[in-house]
Amino acid sequence: MKRTGNTTTVRPPSKAKATAPTFDVERVRADFPILSTTSHGRPLVYLDNGATTQKPRAVIDRITRYYERENANIHRGVYELSQKATAAYDETREKIARFINAAEAREIIYVRGTTEGINLVASSFGALAVGKDDEIIVSAEEHHSDIVPWQMLAQRVGAHLRVIPVNDAGELLLDEYERLLSPRTKIVAVTHVSNALGTINDVKEISRLAHRAGAKVLVDGAQWVAHFPTDVREIDCDFYVFSGHKLYGPTGIGVLYGKRALLEAMPPYMGGGDMIESVTFEKTTYAPLPSKFEAGTPDIAGVVGLGAAIDYVQSVGFEHFMPHEHELLEYATKRLGEIAGLRIVGTAKHKAGVISFVLENPPLSTLDVGMALDRVGICVRTGHHCCQPLMDRYGIGSTVRATFSMYNTRAEVDALASALKEIRSSAAPTKSVTQTEIAFPKAAGASPDAVADELAELFEFLGDSAARNQQLLDFGNDLPPYFDQLKKLAPRLSGCMSQVYLIARPAPDDAARVEFVADADAHIVRGEIAMLQRLFSGQRAADILNFDVDRFFKRVGLEQFLSVQRRSGLGSMITRIRAAATTVAGKQQS
Repeated sequence: MKRTGNTTTVRPPSKAKATAPTFDVERVRADFPILSTTSHGRPLVYLDNGATTQKPRAVIDRITRYYERENANIHRGVYELSQKATAAYDETREKIARFINAAEAREIIYVRGTTEGINLVASSFGALAVGKDDEIIVSAEEHHSDIVPWQMLAQRVGAHLRVIPVNDAGELLLDEYERLLSPRTKIVAVTHVSNALGTINDVKEISRLAHRAGAKVLVDGAQWVAHFPTDVREIDCDFYVFSGHKLYGPTGIGVLYGKRALLEAMPPYMGGGDMIESVTFEKTTYAPLPSKFEAGTPDIAGVVGLGAAIDYVQSVGFEHFMPHEHELLEYATKRLGEIAGLRIVGTAKHKAGVISFVLENPPLSTLDVGMALDRVGICVRTGHHCCQPLMDRYGIGSTVRATFSMYNTRAEVDALASALKEIRSSAAPTKSVTQTEIAFPKAAGASPDAVADELAELFEFLGDSAARNQQLLDFGNDLPPYFDQLKKLAPRLSGCMSQVYLIARPAPDDAARVEFVADADAHIVRGEIAMLQRLFSGQRAADILNFDVDRFFKRVGLEQFLSVQRRSGLGSMITRIRAAATTVAGKQQS
């Protein structure tokens, strides 16, 4: 039997503990102002805690108090206000060290977030220890922020990236990991909790095996620290990173923990003020830890807010809210498992409060599901969750993800389950599609501007955003179903949360014009495609390039779709159409 990475230093609580009466979720909810608000006229149900947590009043008030009474730059002023700001900043470092059980405060480096912390280690430790033909190990579960920096390092120095595989349940195969380790392995980077699946990885065992092979270990704790106690010395990792905003703190602040000896040996990541000891034109000497890695004026308010967030979490107590979160996970797994056609992706034995799923019968795009949930006030994440290699491992493009926190309730799980049942029951049944010859639409008007005027008149008449979205859906109903055919003929369009396939070409009867066909697995995106075809297909390339896309979508009240790389992909489709127009226009000029 293969060993899997599904054990951990801190295990989810037992069922006996899960019913402990000491946790008052309603009292906790009262600490978070945003939870009493509404969305689309419905009570807000916030289930996207894996992306960011909401902020308690204590954190909001602490940041406000800093700006109202303590705001000054740190480490530089001899006046009282500066000394107050400096004290608050430095005291938080001590607090963080205690929170994760670091040996000393100088091992705590402030960064903007998990991503910057990983990049700092990849750059600085990489320069120190990784060279040609060395190896870097990551897991198949990693967030892009724990893949791309290591790829960049490997490309820069000629090293090689190796990947710990994952089984169908979402558990790392530690036997395979052990075989990957060699004297060439310089660092292992692994997530403590998978943001896409919720799998809790045995980072203590991963660290032990890496150290036996002579490698160092970085643990991405972004999805762990708000839910379980953290002990970096028990894990015995060399680096540990996390973000404040997933720990009920502000955005833009995070923490890199590193063992002192390693940090002292590593070169600085950035140069500037506060990280120097002395500077001449001939030579610069660097400040001791932690200042060596903290160039420039830091996010002082963010640090102070993070300190308040840690105080808040500790005041509630892990021992009180851990059983509550675990019970929510079990309850949500049961309720969603009762929905016909819904498949949970990620069924590891040991999980944090993350449920990823897809609706397969009838097949529904995750984008459509997410937008339908939003209309009833339920916030979830849809897409690849910055884990495209992991999605590829399971043969899917995206999932819907619900992530739980201490302030979520069984009633919110019930609301999610009820909404999903309604979405599924109201979905149109899958129809068999007869393969037909693909027809490229001709021009719908004299020019894109002329068509835009007609569409704008229609959308201005509709008024509110709900009616405009419904009109897009209606457009999508009229789009010819070419999805299966286009999937065989064209690569998937990047930058789209849903699966989109698009073919553009010069018009056979007029080489100065561009025509295109496209289809998608998301209903709302099919509507966008139908609108783009009305605007652009069959039009002159020069007119397409001169058309003001931003102005048009603001005019019709759909501008929110333009800048959403992780959502509908409207911007990616427009980019592809304009690229085809540029090619056609260039040929006309040559």
